[in-house]
Amino acid sequence: MNENITTSNRISTKTLVLIALMTAITCILAPLSIPIPISPVPITLTNLVLYFSIYLLGWKKATISYIVYLLLGIVGLPVFSGFSGGLGKAFGPTGGYLIGFLFITVISGIFIEKFQKNIWLCILGMVLGLAICYIIGTFWLAGQLDMTFVAALGVGVLPYLLGDAVKIALAALIAPQIKKRVNALS
Repeated sequence: MNENITTSNRISTKTLVLIALMTAITCILAPLSIPIPISPVPITLTNLVLYFSIYLLGWKKATISYIVYLLLGIVGLPVFSGFSGGLGKAFGPTGGYLIGFLFITVISGIFIEKFQKNIWLCILGMVLGLAICYIIGTFWLAGQLDMTFVAALGVGVLPYLLGDAVKIALAALIAPQIKKRVNALS
């Protein structure tokens, strides 16, 4: 066996710990949700945690962290909004947003990695990732609840725009500072 190949495929203990830590933080904060009366979609902190994960881990490892979280929820652990889990939740009305969060980690992550010194391009990446998440989630919500796409936008996106803008701003301002401190621990 070629030792160079084996060595290059290893993940450091620090990286594994950070992936597990961000998965755990997602599992802790994502279930904390606020239901709103006009929508089946609650307010959660999931996308905020994902933005922080991207800054700390990079898009590939943040995506792995989110997939682990998603699998934990699918097998029934109560890590989804409202302390729920299982296939019913994953394939229910809000399941499209759970899938859409994958696009946040990839699209936002690529922008954040590539343009980490330009806050505006990082914000643009987060907005684009969120927009794709919104589109997937809205189509899914419309199909699940037998409503038009526009009606699903009204209950699945519009009530969340301001809060999600605040989450993006917080991530863009705070996450780079946390990354610097975590990197200083090495």
